[in-house]
Amino acid sequence: MTRQRLLLARVMPTTEQKASGSLTTRTLLELFVTYALILITLWTSRRTQRVWFYTTGGWILFSSLFPRQSRELGGFKPSGLERSWWIIAAALAAAGVAVTIARDVGTLHLPSRLPVRLPGYIVWSLVQQYILQHYFLQRLRRLTGHTYLAVVTTGVLFALAHLPNPLLTIAALFWGITSCALFVRYRDIYSLGVAHAVLGLCVAFTVPDAVHHGMRVGSGYKTYHYVKR
Repeated sequence: MTRQRLLLARVMPTTEQKASGSLTTRTLLELFVTYALILITLWTSRRTQRVWFYTTGGWILFSSLFPRQSRELGGFKPSGLERSWWIIAAALAAAGVAVTIARDVGTLHLPSRLPVRLPGYIVWSLVQQYILQHYFLQRLRRLTGHTYLAVVTTGVLFALAHLPNPLLTIAALFWGITSCALFVRYRDIYSLGVAHAVLGLCVAFTVPDAVHHGMRVGSGYKTYHYVKR
C-alpha cells in the first residue's frame, strides 16, 4: 500500500505543483498581454492612442493588485534610496558633461513646450521604471529563475518598445539593462526614476529634434514633422 502511494505521488501533481503551474501561466499571460498593449498603444494612430494608453494603464494596475503579486513584486514603497542616491548624482554629472559638449558644438537648445511637459515627463519616468522593474523584471526573474537573463531580457524588451527611433532604442537598451541591474542591488525605483528623467531631458536638450523626432517612438516617430526654428 505504501509503495502504491509513493508511485501515485510521483505521477499525480501535488497541490503546490498545480499552484505553481497556475502562477506561471498567469505570469506569462500578464507579460504577453501587457507588452502587446504597450506596442498597440505606441503604434496606433493618434486618434485612438489615448484610449489604448488608459486601457494599458488600467490593465497594468489591475494585474498588479493580486494579493500574491503585490507581496512578491512590491510597489512604490521607498527602500534603498539612502544607498542609491549616487545614481542621481552620476546622472546629473553625465548630463552636465553632455550639456557642456552640446554648448560647444552648437546643438544645445530648449525643447518646445518644455514648461508644460516637464512635470509630466518626470512622473512618466517614474512610471516607466515601475513597469520596467516591478512589473517585467520581477516576473521574468520568477519565470526564468535566473537574474542575469531576466535583466537582459527586460532591457531588450524596453529597447524594442522604442523602435523605430534609433537613438532612443540604443539608449533604452543601455539604460534598461543598467537600471535593472541597479534595481536588483538597491531595490529602489525612485533614484532610477529621477536619473531616467535627468538623462531623458539631457537628450532632449543636447540632441537636435531632427535626430530624435521630439523624443517620439512608434507611429509618432514616423509621423513627426520637424520644423526648423
